[in-house]
Amino acid sequence: MIALLRGSVRSASAGRVVIDVGGVGYLVFVTSRLSLGLSAGDALEVETSYIVREDSATLFGFATVQERELFDLLRSVTGVGPKSALAILNEIDAEAVAMAVANEDDIAFKAVSGIGPKTAKLIVVTLAGKLGLKPAAASAGTSSKAVPFDGQVIDALVGLGWSERAASDSVAELLRQDTFETRDALLRAALGKLSAPRKQG
Repeated sequence: MIALLRGSVRSASAGRVVIDVGGVGYLVFVTSRLSLGLSAGDALEVETSYIVREDSATLFGFATVQERELFDLLRSVTGVGPKSALAILNEIDAEAVAMAVANEDDIAFKAVSGIGPKTAKLIVVTLAGKLGLKPAAASAGTSSKAVPFDGQVIDALVGLGWSERAASDSVAELLRQDTFETRDALLRAALGKLSAPRKQG
């Protein structure tokens, strides 16, 4: 596992940099914000995420630990691979991502090339509560109970393609049967219920 590289820049272009570490050149994919500010010979230290697949081994580099952790969180979202996660960070900085998730605003993610409406909605739902920021309304003094997360789950399900009636019925039935402490738990249960094959009568 390669978690950090420290060396000098051998070359840099949009979205990638070669770092010379003790005579070994590492090709690292980075955000354009980082690469465009670099020149050959610059000293550079990057936090890295090393992604190994059957046909490739790729290094992604980040200016801060926070950015690397956010990259890994984005990759945990269904439909978001490492290139898509880096594309998001290339367009939206870490603080803006956290604010968008806290405020349940998926518009910023839809604007990223390769991120469709369903994936944008999943990013907001999956990362909710994991980035350390509260919604703007809550910080202004609104109790979180004023916006129950069952409504947010229904909105997420509608965004993923189910009808509002089917989403509402599914969530209501689940809440009658059990107690869900988090939005994610309720969403997972609802997705499982709606995706399960129906019994033939």
